[in-house]
Amino acid sequence: MFLAIAMLVSIPSICFADASKGDVIVTLGENLTQQQKNDMLAELRAPENVQMITVTNQEEHEYLGEFVPKAQIGNKAISSASITIDAKDSGLKVQTNNITWVTEEMYKNALMTAGVKDATIKITAPFAVSGTAALTGIMKAYETTTNKEIPEEVKKAANEEMVKTAQLGDSIGADKAAALMGKVKDEIAKNDPKTEADMREIIQQAATELGISLTNEELNKLVDFFNKLKGMDIDWNQVKNQVSDTAEKVSNFLHSDEGQSFLQKLQDFLNRTIEVIRAQLN
Repeated sequence: MFLAIAMLVSIPSICFADASKGDVIVTLGENLTQQQKNDMLAELRAPENVQMITVTNQEEHEYLGEFVPKAQIGNKAISSASITIDAKDSGLKVQTNNITWVTEEMYKNALMTAGVKDATIKITAPFAVSGTAALTGIMKAYETTTNKEIPEEVKKAANEEMVKTAQLGDSIGADKAAALMGKVKDEIAKNDPKTEADMREIIQQAATELGISLTNEELNKLVDFFNKLKGMDIDWNQVKNQVSDTAEKVSNFLHSDEGQSFLQKLQDFLNRTIEVIRAQLN
């Protein structure tokens, strides 16, 4: 059952323009029991009288049906999420629990594509699910709270990006897949590829720099997807800024005293592990 990516996408660059810092919106799957709903609200630390949006399984199929087999989506809406509006320029933060296939970075990448920023998003379920249905509720929450209709093609593109990244993650690793998608979008925003050959070169170069080997099939699928994405009404400047902000934060951490301490501890651990393995082989 692939429940839970579709809640978190479709929010254009003016995301939550009518919302204020600290506002919270919660989405709940329609098929949760009352006890499960109570548990989800407690886990999400939803304030009393919080605005709640219900997500149906029909909606999940509507946005995921082109990219995930119906049997995998399942017949129940289970996933839940919350969005808390943060201060301007504070960035995008994603936290997950009981999500087994879609990573936090994958969610974040799709949200950046949709223009989401300056929010803390929590995604959860009462038991382990893949995570593919979680984007639906956030889309619905956005349209409800802002009265702004999100283009259907953008909704589906964000869902498609999430699914393709997770599928690619099965082959090359989840972290590498998310990093590749983010880097490619950053390069598209910076270089504005004009032809399919330009797009292919950007993807190949990004993969090379990240030490990723793509099959011809994987490369062709990414070229097709990003060509389609580029033709949509997406704020590429905002995508570039958010991707750059994320990369800068990682770089700053790694060069900080805390980051250097972490890297040294990691190196020490790896050295000890190698020594143990050598001792066992001798």
